[in-house]
Amino acid sequence: MNRSTANTPTRERILNAAMEVFAARGYHGTVVDTITAASGTSKGAFYHYFPSKQAIFLTLMDELASDVEHGVELVIASEQGALAKVEAALQVVLETAAARRDLVRILLIEAVGLGPTLEGARLEIHRRFARLIQRHLDRATTDGDIPPQDTALAARAWIGALNEVITQWLMSGTSDLMSSLPALRTLLLRSIGAAGKS
Repeated sequence: MNRSTANTPTRERILNAAMEVFAARGYHGTVVDTITAASGTSKGAFYHYFPSKQAIFLTLMDELASDVEHGVELVIASEQGALAKVEAALQVVLETAAARRDLVRILLIEAVGLGPTLEGARLEIHRRFARLIQRHLDRATTDGDIPPQDTALAARAWIGALNEVITQWLMSGTSDLMSSLPALRTLLLRSIGAAGKS
């Protein structure tokens, strides 16, 4: 994960333990005592870094989003052509979800319906990803790779499709999310008028 130099090994241990405990017990089943026991730290250490269970949960959500954004930007920088960048971003999202299954489960399943603060944070992550996709769809439109269209709507539709595919994969318990990539790629590219382009 990408974390600032201000972070300490103790904070890292607490975050890593929280991720494991939330994944195993769910949001409601997790208590601070369990996180501190799993991290080998104290309540004092926990509250030094995080004011509440909700705060550490929000931190985990934000770090997952930042990891995905960073990975997408890295792969996009290495691709030529706006459409290739969009396709590469799609692959990074699925690969990250597959590699970080427990944390993605927290974001897409545990965060739903846990109150306005957590729901707001979850929706803001969706908006961040939609803005990223829209930026590159706009470029693809400018470059003539796709026809003029409502790229904001298209980006939201892509987020919805990705959310549903990943959520169903999480709920099914299967291990191979990447097998859905070819069909999903074709479907999404067709939705923006880019089918058959590379």
